[in-house]
Amino acid sequence: MALLRGVWGVLNALGKSGADLCAGCGSRLRSPFSFAYVPKWFSSSLTGYPKKPMTSYVRFSKEQLPIFKAQNPDAKNSELIKKIAKLWRELPDSEKKIYEDAYRADWQAYKEEMSRVQEQLTPSQIVSLEKEIMQKRLKKKALIKKRELTMLGKPKRPRSAYNIFIAERFQETRDGTSQVKLKAINENWKNLSNSQKQVYIQLAKDDKIRYYNEMKSWEEQMMEVGREDLIRRSVKYPAKSEPEKL
Repeated sequence: MALLRGVWGVLNALGKSGADLCAGCGSRLRSPFSFAYVPKWFSSSLTGYPKKPMTSYVRFSKEQLPIFKAQNPDAKNSELIKKIAKLWRELPDSEKKIYEDAYRADWQAYKEEMSRVQEQLTPSQIVSLEKEIMQKRLKKKALIKKRELTMLGKPKRPRSAYNIFIAERFQETRDGTSQVKLKAINENWKNLSNSQKQVYIQLAKDDKIRYYNEMKSWEEQMMEVGREDLIRRSVKYPAKSEPEKL
């Protein structure tokens, strides 16, 4: 449930309501009176359930991110998230309460809207709607998760030797991808000698080490912001001398 709440929180943060919240951000924190509740997040039709509101931290993070980006245009998202998390931890309880109250107000309106929608549906419509929602959620689950992890600055997975070779060849030609070209590159890879492939194999090993180090740092940051649900249960350490098939 924690992961689902986080996913919906980030999804909602990327919508219009999040943009509205960030409008006019010019100081460290916005005025408490700027949180006048307007339930723009709910659906006005019966084609789907209302969206869950942002949590207090997601709301705060979404509001502060444009400010930190403007102040640190070259910084990575992971670095900015760490700074925002530190600011959130140091925020007085009286100022945190502003965001917590806004979340509770949104959550109460969300529950009321859910009840209103369900009361207007017939049993058959409820079943059809639930099936439709489940299909959409399954289809968008991977995309939503990717957006969340991208926003949180999760490191990119390491590439294989073959993928590094392909990326290099496409960058050299710069005329886009195509099945014909991919087939030709695949043949080029097969025709490489073992010594030639060893260059890419070593690059892939280096990339694994890069990924491990960046993930270790990133997971420490996620622990600091209370996102233990994103921490890997088991960590595979990069092998020191692992033979790779050519």
